[in-house]
Amino acid sequence: MKALRAVASFPLAVRLLLVNQLGVNTGFYLLIPYLATHLTDDLGQSAAMVGIVLGIRNLSQQGLFVLGGSAADRLGARGVIIAGCALRTVGFALFALGDGLPVLIAAAVLSGLAGALFNPAVRTYLAQEAGDRKAEVFALFNVFATTGALLGPLLGSALLLVNFTIAALTAAALFAVLTLAQAVVLPARPVPAPEGSVAADWREVLGNRAFVAFSIAMAGMYGLETQLYLLLPDGVRHATGQESAVGLLFLLGTTANLLLQLRITRRLQARGDRARWIVAGTALMGLGFLPPILVAGGAGPDGTADAVLRLLPLLAGALLLHLGVMIAQPFVLEMIPAFGREGLTGTCFGLFYAASGVAAAAGNAGIGFAMDSGGRTDRAWLPWVCCVLLGSGSALAVGWLRRRGALPAVPVTAATDARAARTVHRSRAESEPR
Repeated sequence: MKALRAVASFPLAVRLLLVNQLGVNTGFYLLIPYLATHLTDDLGQSAAMVGIVLGIRNLSQQGLFVLGGSAADRLGARGVIIAGCALRTVGFALFALGDGLPVLIAAAVLSGLAGALFNPAVRTYLAQEAGDRKAEVFALFNVFATTGALLGPLLGSALLLVNFTIAALTAAALFAVLTLAQAVVLPARPVPAPEGSVAADWREVLGNRAFVAFSIAMAGMYGLETQLYLLLPDGVRHATGQESAVGLLFLLGTTANLLLQLRITRRLQARGDRARWIVAGTALMGLGFLPPILVAGGAGPDGTADAVLRLLPLLAGALLLHLGVMIAQPFVLEMIPAFGREGLTGTCFGLFYAASGVAAAAGNAGIGFAMDSGGRTDRAWLPWVCCVLLGSGSALAVGWLRRRGALPAVPVTAATDARAARTVHRSRAESEPR
């Protein structure tokens, strides 16, 4: 209920973009997790062709984040959001209707480009509209995004019982509805005349050493977050012997987000500077990979009771990882615009997410190598220890930047002060004898 009241307190445009993120993630995860299976089993594509199609989609998105961010600054975030969602509609429809390699590649390019336009633009719009409530709006954004990431695979698995075409067309229809809603509801805002060229904007942001250092330091956070789709599911499958048990990771994360995300963000933003919580959250993400070491390697489960016992350390680790993301991510997104002038918000988000995409790809490659190496040498603990070190290194790097005063200070607002005063008053009241 608190989350719903918080959503209602924002302008209509912000409320739409929060619901929009629920729909976007639902549509995306409805299809993309099953795309590789469709290409191999239904269309008979080779593993190499599947890798090419998926790689093109990922490269089109990660490699063009910077263009999407610059477009949001120069053309206005509203138009870029609408264009991105419309392109995703076309891309997913092509996945439904095409079975030739040229059509599949076109679908991959369009759906990737759509993400490159949409992702930095929607965060730019929210940062501009939220004013001094950026951390709160990004906390809600995380709740809606995580919920969509859970609903999407559930809906997709149900629709795939019919066929892949129905699932893809459903996703495309959902994006079409969202595009129409954005065009109708999002108000157009005047866009200031740009200063200089796009290349000059990039040079200005990349010339900000503190921003570049912060983006590199946060690579660990996004590298670890992607392990929800690689290392942790692999650990759950090995511990339980059941593919279906992987869904518990996402159910746990969604439940924790719905119950705790807004509460955590509101409490922490009233207790100290944001950088401190980014350090704490990133460190907690790394610590989340310690409990699974207890059940790493060894033989498979010996019965249902043993499978449940072996699953518990993995769920505990996943919960710590989710909690770390909930602590750090809203303040990371709140801090990014503060590194540059107002007209470069989109460029800052675009460059940051381009760096994060590279970090996620490198992290997956490195952890995947550690998984293979650990499996060959009876050191199943190796990838988990690598993740602990990655989280610790990221936290130490951000802490070093904080101590040097390199991170921008986000002012504590009057609303935050009021919440802090109410919290102190409640604490004192609860401590008084009755």
